[in-house]
Amino acid sequence: MLSTDLADLKVHMADNPGAVIEDVARERKVSPRSVIEALPSSMVHIGGGEHFAAAMQDIAEWGEVTLIVHSDDAIFEFTGAIPAGEIGRGYFNLMQPKGLHGHLRHERCAGVAFVERPFMGKSSAFVAFVNVEGGIMFKVFVGRDETRALRADQLARFRQLAARIAAQPLA
Repeated sequence: MLSTDLADLKVHMADNPGAVIEDVARERKVSPRSVIEALPSSMVHIGGGEHFAAAMQDIAEWGEVTLIVHSDDAIFEFTGAIPAGEIGRGYFNLMQPKGLHGHLRHERCAGVAFVERPFMGKSSAFVAFVNVEGGIMFKVFVGRDETRALRADQLARFRQLAARIAAQPLA
């Protein structure tokens, strides 16, 4: 990406921090990771992909969250507890027989992004697992309480995990 394009993207995201990341990426012909990195530095921290398993194990202790997979063809949402997992046979395996389960290609994770920003008029916080191409594998959103506010206990866990995995905000 040219430096002028990057500067323009940073301005756009500063003016529109709640924009849908995948939409901005498609419109500007950049990766979703580039869009995340263009957010104001106070809103994003990114750690390395080697932290995939540790992040998922921590998230499994948060309780009810929303996991979103956003592709060109669909947006899948799962609300519930993320199961614990373990690495085996080349995958991070979500270990439960019903509900959310499956096999994640953890070695393709190149970054774990922690994003806290306004979205649709409310505070939002999510962990984005970013693949080697700069795409988003999936996002896990901090849950909301009965008043639709972010759950304070989960937000605290989110921030603690971000501090451990991605100690420095982007410049």
